[in-house]
Amino acid sequence: MPGFEWLGKEETKAVNEVMQRGVLFRYEFADQRQGVYMVRRFEEEFAAYTGASHALAVTSGSAALKVALAAMGVGYGDEVITQGFTFVATWEAILDCGAKPVFCEVDESLCLDPEDLKKKITDKTRCIVPVHMMGAQARINEIMDIAKQAGIPVLEDTAQAAGCTLKGKHVGTFGAMGTFSFDSVKTLTCGEGGMVISNDPELYQNASEYHDHGHDHKPVGRGNEGRRFMGMNFRMMELQGALGVTQLAKLDKMVATQRANKAALKEALARVPGVSFRYLPDEAGDSATFLAWFHETPEAATRFAGLLAEEGVPAIPWGKNTWHAYPHWEHLHAGASLAKSGWPFDRPEGRAEYDADALPQTDAILSRCLSWQIMLGWDEARLKHMTEVINRVAAAM
Repeated sequence: MPGFEWLGKEETKAVNEVMQRGVLFRYEFADQRQGVYMVRRFEEEFAAYTGASHALAVTSGSAALKVALAAMGVGYGDEVITQGFTFVATWEAILDCGAKPVFCEVDESLCLDPEDLKKKITDKTRCIVPVHMMGAQARINEIMDIAKQAGIPVLEDTAQAAGCTLKGKHVGTFGAMGTFSFDSVKTLTCGEGGMVISNDPELYQNASEYHDHGHDHKPVGRGNEGRRFMGMNFRMMELQGALGVTQLAKLDKMVATQRANKAALKEALARVPGVSFRYLPDEAGDSATFLAWFHETPEAATRFAGLLAEEGVPAIPWGKNTWHAYPHWEHLHAGASLAKSGWPFDRPEGRAEYDADALPQTDAILSRCLSWQIMLGWDEARLKHMTEVINRVAAAM
């Protein structure tokens, strides 16, 4: 999965050229930078790659979520529905906007369950945030239908799924906005960084202004007067933009490599009694950053994981994961905050409370789920060794 495996002379050259120009800031200094704007170029090329009309580069995937939610007008008094299997940044951004996250179950797609979504919508629901977890598609068409009927916009958290498509259409382009992460373990990496995409020019303009203290950037400048609203600083710098341009050129080959490596291991796992795989709305469009599978019981998953670890090829037991699984977000359940007022959990209308046992379906699914992160650097020898391990572990079960 991580693009850092393929960092090479192309990235070094691109970064060195930025350093030689001496401008790290994404705006201004036209003469000194010789008319070269790497962040702007990254945005233009990423928009073209995904098929979006607009793209805005920011400092991280977490920042992308915050900027997109702000652009959509999400704030205090609003509820935002998301899923109970995601990285903590999804709900942190919601809380940071002043809104309340409302958590949905996931199904065996390991993404938001449309049936539970229907139950969670209220008159306070301002936005729905499905997450394309682990490189594969959520049931986004079903989610979009439900959202359209309710008149609620969708923001796609596509942090882990750059290069993923559904029937040829890039995820992140189905909803009103989509967000991506380019941190150190993502397929396309800038070390840190993120992107917001949209086909809505008004939402894009809101995001563009908000991410840079309210400056309007019309047409491409900065510092114009007449700011419409306050913002913050979530600007990407030129070094990240240079890395992004270079890595984007490799993304299709990265995804193809991940798909080949995943297919080899999936074929071996498919022969293991009691193993089944996550539901993929479009297997051909999966970016293949992870191979996830289920055992019939939590006990079987735990035993299989233990045997894999003994063989030196440990799998991720999602039922015990503290970064992505709702039952283990102890700081959310405790309502822990640095604010002396208790914000954003303590509110004028009452405390926002989150019960660790509130998503039994998600807990049950994750307790049977294991996965491997698919690496770009695996060669035939590595894949053969992992296949042999699968065979030995299966025989020992």
